[in-house]
Amino acid sequence: MLPLPDFDQLQELFRDPIQRRYEIIRPLILFQDRTATQRAEETHTHPETVGTLKRRFEQQGMLGLFPDAVEIVPSGYRHRVSDAVMQELKRLKGLYDGFTYRELVRIIHYTLAYRIGDHTVKRLWHQLPGTSPPQLPLLDYHSYPERSQARLEVIQLYFQGWSKTSISRFLHVSRPTINAWIGRFERDNLASLEDKSSAPTTPVRKAWLPVMLEIYHLQKRHPDAGGFRIWSLRGKTDLSVRTVERIMAVNRQVYDDIPHVGRKRTRKTEPQLHPFKASVAHESWFIDGRIMDFALDGVKWWSLIVLDGYSRTMLAGAVAPTEASWVALMVLYTACVRYGAPDHVISDTGGAYISNEVEAVCTRLGIDHQTIVSTQGESYMNLMVTVERRIAPPPAVPERGVIVSSHTAPQYPGACHAYLAGDSPRAPVFSHHGSVHGALANWYSANLGDHH
Repeated sequence: MLPLPDFDQLQELFRDPIQRRYEIIRPLILFQDRTATQRAEETHTHPETVGTLKRRFEQQGMLGLFPDAVEIVPSGYRHRVSDAVMQELKRLKGLYDGFTYRELVRIIHYTLAYRIGDHTVKRLWHQLPGTSPPQLPLLDYHSYPERSQARLEVIQLYFQGWSKTSISRFLHVSRPTINAWIGRFERDNLASLEDKSSAPTTPVRKAWLPVMLEIYHLQKRHPDAGGFRIWSLRGKTDLSVRTVERIMAVNRQVYDDIPHVGRKRTRKTEPQLHPFKASVAHESWFIDGRIMDFALDGVKWWSLIVLDGYSRTMLAGAVAPTEASWVALMVLYTACVRYGAPDHVISDTGGAYISNEVEAVCTRLGIDHQTIVSTQGESYMNLMVTVERRIAPPPAVPERGVIVSSHTAPQYPGACHAYLAGDSPRAPVFSHHGSVHGALANWYSANLGDHH
């Protein structure tokens, strides 16, 4: 290894104080063949200075050799912004000082097609003088001689990237007004800037007096019906269900003869249990029929359904041209085949349910048949009445009837329920030919004779 040159000879070659400081500690860092005191004698430097320089170099590298008075700032990438962007920022600051940085980025992009970051805009915005003179003679919203000019100014600023808050504060116009003009411009373009009459136009009225009178009569005939059922009973689609409900509410306020209107309870009564409240499945069955709203070959048809009092499920049903005992027996037989005999059967005092044949079948199967008198206010005891009052079939035509044979009897209750609930426009019609009716006829012939 060549010996180190004399330090006094090297001082003539130094061009920076940093070179001299590095040369003082270089042998201590690279060779470690001498102490700081020896190096201090060779360089005519105080030993503490040599130790300090060595320690700072080990901690910070070459930056530790700089004097303490020198501030070291890392040089970063300085983005060069065009003069047009600077002029636009000056113009905007002279107009209004409440922009957000992202809003300024949007305005520059919309007006100059120049992309710039919000951090750069923030730095440039604070470098601009705060007292820049206004660059454009913009007026506030209420100072324009023509209202169309003020509206056009709102639209222009909005499509230049201004936010609605900045437009509101700069032009002194409310936010709802800005929203209204922007919405009208997007809908009608430049035609929306002109003044238009604010007089209301008379719409085509559908809820007029004859319609209200028609709904009033329906309310009297069906006091427990809701809006959907009244709408269905009308058979017309010119009014929505909500409009029908509004008309019904007006009728209740005008007419006192509508049932359940104007009656006030003197005292609140405690709710009581249903007389035939079922505790288990198939404990009580309810059977009842109702005449349908359509006719086949000029004959009104009847729908008979058996309802479980526990689960409120339709167990069986049939549609026939008459409410006769053989129809009730067929429905009851179909339900018993599928679910077994119930403990109780509840019906009204109609001839189809209190006939000798029905009573004989109930006695043979051990079914307790109980009847209620509808004319004496006992209709609420039959759950079928509750269902019938709240479900109305849609208008049906005879050619839409679908024949449901006895072979598809297990699917019939669902089809009948869908029709009654208005979910299916096809009226189910039960066929009187098939294994169920044949089996019932054979059983009657063998046990009761041919007079059935």
